[in-house]
Amino acid sequence: MKGLNTALGAAGLAAFLALGEVVPRVGIVKRAYFPPTSRIASAFWDEFKDSTFWSALGDTLTGWALGLAIAVGAGIVVGVLLSVVPHLREATASTVEFLRPIPSVALIPLAVLLYGTELRSVLLLVVYASFWQILIQVLYGVQDVDPVAEETARSYGLGTWARVRHVLWPSALPYVMTGVRLAAAVALILTITAELVIGAPGLGATIAVAQSSQAVPEMYALIVVTGLLGLLINVGARAVERRALAWHQSVRGEVAV
Repeated sequence: MKGLNTALGAAGLAAFLALGEVVPRVGIVKRAYFPPTSRIASAFWDEFKDSTFWSALGDTLTGWALGLAIAVGAGIVVGVLLSVVPHLREATASTVEFLRPIPSVALIPLAVLLYGTELRSVLLLVVYASFWQILIQVLYGVQDVDPVAEETARSYGLGTWARVRHVLWPSALPYVMTGVRLAAAVALILTITAELVIGAPGLGATIAVAQSSQAVPEMYALIVVTGLLGLLINVGARAVERRALAWHQSVRGEVAV
């Protein structure tokens, strides 16, 4: 079954690439707006030979990785504190529900005002967007803790942090890993968006330059790069999730299938 799914996926991708080659050549769309796949592939290869591309890719990955790391750390710490400190979650519920729906892109003027086109502008947007993915999953994970296990830990005299380590954390970890996977994708989206809109160094800014200079094939090639980057991040996040949850029934069942 897995081999069949892989074959169907490859066939679908091949059909899509062939369609992208044929459509502009027969005149359904103008080549000036949508070049053939072969022309985009050529531009893609040219980008790989350009040191400027690798510098932009490094800037994007730096903003993504730093923002994600800060968001994951802050989300886990805040989520655990809100869960274990009595009445703190109830006291902050309204604040969380007020801040969480605010789109990160709405903070772009603030980021530009504070930091201009520096990396810190990108981090502000990435951390804000990714933080909520982690925090909410941590809170849901804590809610899923078995009350019997919690009471058993109390009866054995385990302190607060011992219960967090041995009871709360194992129950919340599957939710945390889901949050990390979602946050990784969100962090990449906000990194590219910040670079595209603010002009911070990275792939987004390079795409904007290619668009403004009418380098359409290069623009599409860079867009393809961002798509491949997102795919690699998603695959990597799933691999980390499976490794971290090798003991969990969800992963053990997936492997068995």
